[in-house]
Amino acid sequence: MTGIIDFIATVHPYDSLKRDELARVAGSFSRRSFAPGQTIYEFGDRLPGLYLIESGHVVVTDRHGDSVSQLGPRNSFGERGLLRHGTAVTSARALDEAVILMLPRDEVTRLIKEHRAVARFFDRGRGVPDRGTSVATLKVGELLSGKPVACAPDTPIIEAARQMRQAGVSSIGITAGGRLIGLVTIRDMSNRVVAEGRDPRGPVSEVMTADPVTLAPDALGYDVLTIMLERRVSHLPVVADGRFVGMISQTDLTRVQAISAPGLIREVAQVDDVAQMAQVTARIPELLVQLVLARQRHEVITRMITDIADAVTRRLLNLAQQRMGPPPAPFLWAACGSQGRQEQTGVSDQDNCLILAPGADAGDPWFEDLARFVSDGLHACGYVHCPGDMMATNPRWRQPVPVWQGYFRDWITRPSPEAQMLASVMFDLRPIGGEAALLEDLQRQTLDMAARNSIFLAHMVANALKHRPPLGLIGGFATIRSGEHRHRIDMKHNGVVPVTDLARIYALQGRINVVNTRARLEAAETRGVISPAGARELIAAYDMIQTTRLENQAHLVKAGRPPDNYLSPADLADFERSHLRDAFVVVRGMQSAMGHGKGMLG
Repeated sequence: MTGIIDFIATVHPYDSLKRDELARVAGSFSRRSFAPGQTIYEFGDRLPGLYLIESGHVVVTDRHGDSVSQLGPRNSFGERGLLRHGTAVTSARALDEAVILMLPRDEVTRLIKEHRAVARFFDRGRGVPDRGTSVATLKVGELLSGKPVACAPDTPIIEAARQMRQAGVSSIGITAGGRLIGLVTIRDMSNRVVAEGRDPRGPVSEVMTADPVTLAPDALGYDVLTIMLERRVSHLPVVADGRFVGMISQTDLTRVQAISAPGLIREVAQVDDVAQMAQVTARIPELLVQLVLARQRHEVITRMITDIADAVTRRLLNLAQQRMGPPPAPFLWAACGSQGRQEQTGVSDQDNCLILAPGADAGDPWFEDLARFVSDGLHACGYVHCPGDMMATNPRWRQPVPVWQGYFRDWITRPSPEAQMLASVMFDLRPIGGEAALLEDLQRQTLDMAARNSIFLAHMVANALKHRPPLGLIGGFATIRSGEHRHRIDMKHNGVVPVTDLARIYALQGRINVVNTRARLEAAETRGVISPAGARELIAAYDMIQTTRLENQAHLVKAGRPPDNYLSPADLADFERSHLRDAFVVVRGMQSAMGHGKGMLG
């Protein structure tokens, strides 16, 4: 049993259990070996419990035999059917020599009931609720990715194959005068060219499927699934007004269904090095697109994306301590900025700090090495180093609690421009890994101190009003005038940041200890800091701005470009431009009211 204890202690969520509970769980697992190709369970089988791979690999297939996923050590499987109705909704077989652990159903139920971390893990494991997230409810046009690959009917077969290889696709449309007349797939190349010994220099029209069934961009994913099953095809061309606009394949459907925030978090928790972790986080833009297409609310999207960053940070902290040994004193890794507020999008840098226990030696190389390992690891995973050096690698932001208390006291009592800026960032701190209690008293003390200092609040208000919504003088938008982002608006600094700054002031005025922007606005209304009408208008404006920002990022990703925060108003429909401008007007009005000391009361 010792071997099982040591193994599951490295697997989430069992790693959250205390040692005696871990021993009990380990004693409940049974172990069985499977030969290559051997079935573990079939679709519809009654599941005796939850499976966990100790060694080897397992392939999971759906009821039709199509591969859903391939799993390796530390991966669980079978939980979806087990937790729904107790019968398998997939089939599983060993790919190679595999050793599988099985935790009985009753023990799984007990763990979920008695341990929040376990309950949260398996609740997340079921994926996002069905508010439009099913591939069946998405429009075909939303499922398309990349530009259509097409060639003329007289194109040599070998040239068509080269175009497919270069584009990394498994099919090509055959068009004449812009209209689709046929389709060729990888399977056609195999069956109709290679297998029949056909001359590859002949025209591709000789091996194409003529007049294939097509769908319009406004058809549903349900239509794709139905046609593929009924006609036993794996590719469907998409045609709009006679024009070939794209191709839907089974791979596209699998891609949309496979990726989820809980899945990425699970993968992060199981990797053993930064390179593997970076491969997981590289899929975040794809997740962003999926969540936007599913019409998820912006606060849900940013929370899910931030949850991944939190998991990455905690895993890096764990990996660092495995290498370096236990810390010389208790510490807390805290995040500020968008991660602190749980508002990360498809593009985020890192803002973090280390809060050490009173009496800890801030100059201890252990903490310096920890900060460097985690910060560099975050950078490798796409969370780039903060341009302003607001990171734990900076000795200034790696200090014991009494030093942090002094920082906040000085910022509040002597609010210089730098102090205003630093306070704005540091009032958004949130615990990520380590001893969360090290921040609790600090936050409580500083909120109380700030709320009682009217001079400091006045300076914070002045600082908050520096970021203005991008409103033009003649009813339009004030776009960037020059440079690579010319004729665009900065949806972060001129869209989201003004609302974030307002919410932070309301939080200080109302002694509100949450750091999420939307939650601060809701709490400010409850505390009477802003009127119900003002809160409703500002929240609606914030929702519009953030949603538009995320939709623009998703549009960039679908176009094969990296996401950024710059939006061209010309790319929006008239009503979208109007609504966005109205949202900016609301924010400007709230800024004006705050500048005059009125808030939105009265």
